Amino acid sequence: MSGKAPWIVAAAAAAAAAAVVATMRPASARTHPDPRPGVTAEHVMPDFAIPRTPGSLEAYAAARRAAATLDGIYCHCDCSKHAGHRSLLTCFESDHGAYCDICIGEAMAASQLAARGTSLQEIRAAIDRQFGS
Repeated sequence: MSGKAPWIVAAAAAAAAAAVVATMRPASARTHPDPRPGVTAEHVMPDFAIPRTPGSLEAYAAARRAAATLDGIYCHCDCSKHAGHRSLLTCFESDHGAYCDICIGEAMAASQLAARGTSLQEIRAAIDRQFGS
């Protein structure tokens, strides 16, 4: 083996280590944002501007009631990637939330859990279980 290039052994070891690390983390890991201190619902669209789709008015109302909670939740429709959204709250600052069943479902669930006094960490876990892939 002394005649073989040491880089071949090192490359094989690095590839094996990378494979182990890749299988140890969840394939669809998402990071929930930290809620911004003092965030409010002031940028959530007003009722008159919300498209009338099934569940939209209720979801926007939920976003207003639990704005600080929604600001700390990752939206599983992946709008952070395709629309530049920061958090689930951002979905309701435009008409995006009215057209997305995932946003509507997450907002309704998070608002209901927050109203019961559920912690943000528990709400995130519940949202991940229900809407994560």
